[in-house]
Amino acid sequence: MASSWIPWLVIVPEYQRVAVFRLGRIVGYRGPGVVWRMPMIEQFQLVDSRIVTVDVQPQECITRDNVPIILNAVVYYRVEHPDKAIVEVADYKVATVEVAQASLRSVIGQRTLDEVLTDIQGTSGALEEIVDRATDDWGVKVNRVEIKDIRVPDDMKRAMAIEAEAERERRAMIIRATGEREAAEQLVEAAKILDASPSGYQMRYLQTLLRVAEAGNTVVFADPANATTAVAAADLHRRGEPR
Repeated sequence: MASSWIPWLVIVPEYQRVAVFRLGRIVGYRGPGVVWRMPMIEQFQLVDSRIVTVDVQPQECITRDNVPIILNAVVYYRVEHPDKAIVEVADYKVATVEVAQASLRSVIGQRTLDEVLTDIQGTSGALEEIVDRATDDWGVKVNRVEIKDIRVPDDMKRAMAIEAEAERERRAMIIRATGEREAAEQLVEAAKILDASPSGYQMRYLQTLLRVAEAGNTVVFADPANATTAVAAADLHRRGEPR
């Protein structure tokens, strides 16, 4: 109801509009503020112009890959043209909810389960576009549609958990294999460097002795020079060259 009614004067609040009927024919809408009315000629019907939040009841939908899921959404809309909302549809509130329910099933049927779960924003955007286009002729503007809840069957949840675990193991194996390959490449490169420098064996030999000694072990070792000679002799023997 408007805040004040006089046979020829109506005060309409900021959050309302009045659809004007003149001799039974819609002629537009007026408000907010002071609105003049011709007694006996014009009739007013109030319409709330604020954004309305509607909770769409859970709907059972089938995804494109034939997985049954249950979703519910929230629709935010407002009446932009009260004259259309009154004349074009019997009850724009019920009609908007019905369109949202039917559109929800249609949008989900065009997407796979993975697409629905990973791109909720995109699914909500597609739903908003469809509902807004359908309600445009009624003077209703859909401002936003949000998917609030997605319920997946328990057996599908278990399958998804197994798949996720397998994917984590696969990634871990790839990381370990990559690390082992890089380590092997570094060892080959180090062996080439040591092979090119006879003194390199001595340095490596001394480093190894130092590490073993730091661990508190008793070490018996040969002279580094003799060790280098022994390594060189072994290398000549491997190549088949005379010492």
